[in-house]
Amino acid sequence: MRVLVAEDERDLAALLATGLRRAGFAVDTVHAGDEALDRLGLYACEPGCDGDCGPGCGPGCGPGGGAPYDVLVLDRDLPRVHGDDVARRLVAAGVPTRILMLTASSAVEDRVHGLDLGADDYLGKPFDFPELVSRVRALRRRSARPALPPLLERDGLVMDTVRRTAARDGRDLDLSPKEFSVLQLLLEADGAFVSAEELLERAWDAHADPFTGAVRVCMSKLRAKLGEPGLIRTVQGVGYVL
Repeated sequence: MRVLVAEDERDLAALLATGLRRAGFAVDTVHAGDEALDRLGLYACEPGCDGDCGPGCGPGCGPGGGAPYDVLVLDRDLPRVHGDDVARRLVAAGVPTRILMLTASSAVEDRVHGLDLGADDYLGKPFDFPELVSRVRALRRRSARPALPPLLERDGLVMDTVRRTAARDGRDLDLSPKEFSVLQLLLEADGAFVSAEELLERAWDAHADPFTGAVRVCMSKLRAKLGEPGLIRTVQGVGYVL
């Protein structure tokens, strides 16, 4: 559900973020390679560091406060740390975030090089936005272990994650993007509990205030739309489960 957009063209980054949020994703944006590494919880090393950060490194080196992003939309030509190096570091660290690499180059050699670095998909600029959204959704499904089907079903609920529709016993639920994301996470949990902290971390962006009660409010609206009999159970201090 969470997407990190790393794009140095600020207007394009803002457009991507707005469109992806409308498509139901929680989106954060950065404009340089070192900022992307920090958000991903990797090391944002200073120039001259050999990557083995230690006491001799400068003040800019060190672990970032990484967030669990499902997909990284990565512009290849980022400043300070090149997009190629971001992809290389992400893959080397074993981070499960999927990479959709963007580039203004249409050369086959560049696409092959990006995929060889570990990018999961590649999209040349300019691109049609619906295609980008579709590719992000496909990568997000593949990021799950095991890979998730586009159709999720449980207890009379049917969710189509491609068409972004959800119904209970044939009745359309008319969910908001956030409600859809929360219900999708509960369905994907397949009967396991999902904590409020995990929901906030995976369905909201980095600016969400953990003390606002946003999860509780969203869950109340979701329960109302699901109707009776109730499908979502709450266990205090544990979380929510379908």
